[in-house]
Amino acid sequence: MVLTYKRTSNPMMNRPVVKKEIVDFMRERQTQVTGPLKNVETFAHENNIPIIPHETVVYFQLLLDLMKPKRILEIGTAIGFSALMMAEAASEAEIITIDRNPEMIALAKENLATYDTKKQITLLEGDAAELLPSLEGEFDFIFMDSAKSKYVEFLPKAMELLSENGVIIMDDIFQGGEILIPIMEIKRNQRALERGLRRLFDEVLDNPKYHTSILPLGDGVLMIKKREHEIQTGI
Repeated sequence: MVLTYKRTSNPMMNRPVVKKEIVDFMRERQTQVTGPLKNVETFAHENNIPIIPHETVVYFQLLLDLMKPKRILEIGTAIGFSALMMAEAASEAEIITIDRNPEMIALAKENLATYDTKKQITLLEGDAAELLPSLEGEFDFIFMDSAKSKYVEFLPKAMELLSENGVIIMDDIFQGGEILIPIMEIKRNQRALERGLRRLFDEVLDNPKYHTSILPLGDGVLMIKKREHEIQTGI
């Protein structure tokens, strides 16, 4: 029996990490966005438009700097904040972003026309389920931040479009902890969303086809990558 860690056990090991105070620390102490991104972020917060939180922004900035993707696909443009952030973090990348909400599309077009000075971003209007099959080539980074119930439906085509070392990231997968609640205890109008997320987890978690990781950033981020065997066999 190993006694060392029993005698001097670290009490922090079994404490929850992401408390409100920790979230506030991550959002306040990490480098803030500036310039055009700050303008778009401020507009989003003032108008209650959901955008990725600051701790996720900083993570994306670092990840994209490491990956240096050539092509990025985003499903769920909203007002263009995350697309502009990714364009800034991956200044040589081509970015395709998809949205179907007319009000968001109009606002995104204004922001992209004003701030996408290098013309990296192409906005496709319509349902992602209909547009994804028309896309060609590979993407090194795919970000889904749209209808959560549809993530599992978008996954097969997204995997086809993903490059050998590419990564898929899906946002807001915790749903404020509702993924832990029995489905019949969830409000009826939320059950389709929850069923879609649970189908997604059943498909990708502990599946030898995928490398997966869940990160407690914002309302939860799921990362998915092809395993080497799937790359070699083309599955």
